[in-house]
Amino acid sequence: MPTDIKSKFMNRRVMITGVIGAVAVGTVAWSQATKLPFKGEAIAPQTAHEYATAGKITLIDIRRPDEWARTGSGQGANRLDMRRGDFIEELDKIVGGDRSKPVALICARGVRSNRMSERLKIAGFTNIIDVPEGMLGSNAGPGWLKRGLPVVR
Repeated sequence: MPTDIKSKFMNRRVMITGVIGAVAVGTVAWSQATKLPFKGEAIAPQTAHEYATAGKITLIDIRRPDEWARTGSGQGANRLDMRRGDFIEELDKIVGGDRSKPVALICARGVRSNRMSERLKIAGFTNIIDVPEGMLGSNAGPGWLKRGLPVVR
């Protein structure tokens, strides 16, 4: 192979390898940046509904009031806006001060419930369960509404 063609081929190979490496590093960095903190128990919406209506868990819809108005909340859920400054105190009231009671959190797509689950673990709640599909669905599954589970408006 002539030297000038070999040189062009090697330069392209180095450039392509560099681009592939940059994409791989960027993908790993993005993946690390989007990992959610909570690594505890998670349940599907149908299980959350079954357990909440049977009194086996306390289901908390942590979304905003405007979200509740748009979609309703899952039947059996208590509404408690996670932005409230007294969120933990109000949750304590709902569970009767027993931070070992099973509490499942649901939001729209599972991101806020995951983060709040971690916050509650740090606050001393010992039995937090995430509903990662949320009301609207996520990578974890189609969500409460698409599964046709009952809602309360």
